[in-house]
Amino acid sequence: MDDRIHFIEHNGAQILLLDFSHATAPQMQLLLEHVRITVAQHARESLVTLADFTGATVDHAVATKIKEVLTLDRPFVKKTAWVGSESIPRAFLESFHDFSQREIVTFKTREEAMDWLVGE
Repeated sequence: MDDRIHFIEHNGAQILLLDFSHATAPQMQLLLEHVRITVAQHARESLVTLADFTGATVDHAVATKIKEVLTLDRPFVKKTAWVGSESIPRAFLESFHDFSQREIVTFKTREEAMDWLVGE
């Protein structure tokens, strides 16, 4: 799991990378639980996160778990950016935002997302 959920540095700032790329639905469930545990170990509003969903399988069960984790992570995350979310059904994306009451900003590339995350 540590190869998929770990800190990276960008312009001197730490970003928690959540690499879901090409994960199957069962892998997504395990990764999301690992994210929930990892994020909860940090101080409130201390994290910026980058989630990469490129080629990941997001079915109804995974979408439900994403909503749960987004909601539980809210106190710890000050900014979050997603890449590779184009293949996630729009209805799921809308429900993530509505359910978690978090701003989720999507980008086409990791580089764009990281620039935004560490910017003012």
